[in-house]
Amino acid sequence: LMKTLALIPHYNHPATIAQVAEAMRAFGLDVLIVDDGSREDCLPVLKTLAAQHGISVLYRHRNGGKGAAVKSGLFYAAEHGYSHVLQVDADGQHHWQDVPRFINRAAEHPEHMIIGHPVFDESVSKTRFYGRYATHVWVWINTLSTDIKDSMCGFRVYPVAATCQQLRRHSMEARMGFDSEILVYLHWQGVRFINLPTPVTYPVGGVSHFLPWTDNLSLSRMHAKLFFGMLWRLPTLIARRLGK
Repeated sequence: LMKTLALIPHYNHPATIAQVAEAMRAFGLDVLIVDDGSREDCLPVLKTLAAQHGISVLYRHRNGGKGAAVKSGLFYAAEHGYSHVLQVDADGQHHWQDVPRFINRAAEHPEHMIIGHPVFDESVSKTRFYGRYATHVWVWINTLSTDIKDSMCGFRVYPVAATCQQLRRHSMEARMGFDSEILVYLHWQGVRFINLPTPVTYPVGGVSHFLPWTDNLSLSRMHAKLFFGMLWRLPTLIARRLGK
């Protein structure tokens, strides 16, 4: 039986978090917001959502990064009996109307990883658009495949048991690199992927938490670690490709 939790990692998005959370509730989903040490002005919004809309909020009192927040949410889901986690970002960039498509595909293929393949509009900057390909190429190298079309999209459905198994086995990036890293480990584990095209719009005046020096360094370190992990898995990965 499929039981899905909508997970929203949140850090300083008081203007959009209520709209996103209420949209997920409108689809009949249980909702968990993992607040990653946000400013004080976010607390009234989160408390209202919890008190008036039946939305659960898990508070991380120190900011640890998006990856740390998502990991907390995934372990919460496992502890509370959820089979799947639908992850969406708190800034409203994702096309909520596609939530039923993602849920339905997960129901049809419960052991697969369902990931958004962004269809960008004119709101995306060229720097952001082309910069993503550095990570895409490394993910394709480290999985010896293009099964993962876009590893950075935060709109996805995780199979909870398989994902938490990898979280317990491996130390992963706590910040922006987590979205990509967990997919590589799941691919190595043999999890199959379904890529669903979905519109992505960057809100006007939206807040980015990407720290160029810190995050680029951590991403470089992550890709290097995964590359060496790929090398000693090479015979298995090649055999898997030949067997397809």
